[in-house]
Amino acid sequence: MNVQLMADNRKVTQTINALQRVKTWQLFILLLLVAFVAAIFLRLNSIGMIQRRDAVLTADQKGDETTTIRRLSDLQQYVSAHMNTDMGKGVFLQSSYDRAVKVAVDTAGSDSNPNGNVYQKAQEVCAPQYTRYSTAYLQCTIRELEKYPAASNLISQANLPNPNAYLHGFVSPPWTPDFAGWSLLVCVVLVLMIVIRLVSLIILRIVLRYRYKSI
Repeated sequence: MNVQLMADNRKVTQTINALQRVKTWQLFILLLLVAFVAAIFLRLNSIGMIQRRDAVLTADQKGDETTTIRRLSDLQQYVSAHMNTDMGKGVFLQSSYDRAVKVAVDTAGSDSNPNGNVYQKAQEVCAPQYTRYSTAYLQCTIRELEKYPAASNLISQANLPNPNAYLHGFVSPPWTPDFAGWSLLVCVVLVLMIVIRLVSLIILRIVLRYRYKSI
């Protein structure tokens, strides 16, 4: 009985020695290196998203609708294929929205509108203050129109666009099979290896100690 128990103890000891061939500190160093690489690739993914988002805004500011649509498509494809590319609240086409608002207000204040002359007065006040049409220009126009009773229906007559139609947001997946995703997966595997190794050593030492007491 004791001979069999001693043989089992030797097997347990051999298993412990096999586990100890790879030191825990070596696994930790490897984990730190892989985590550093993963952080770099995750950051590169985020930078790629920012670059494509800026390209969308640049095309929007130029008023090139075709190019803006293409850049939005590039942004959507990139975000959907790369992790860590969360866009937060999304990208708002401010310039396109401002142009659409201008068209709506211009239509409401056209010559055929009885308030058209009032709108012209508001433009004469606000236009010299701003180099381009913007939200601030719109707010200035509204403030000037509110000074004239005849313009009371002008703002309500303007069919202003829905801002939500100019807000674009794309969802980044939690994991993607790119450099960032694979390096992150290696980090997870290393963490599991370290945990399993430590737990296995503890269990085997407890078993070995218990069996020695039984001899």
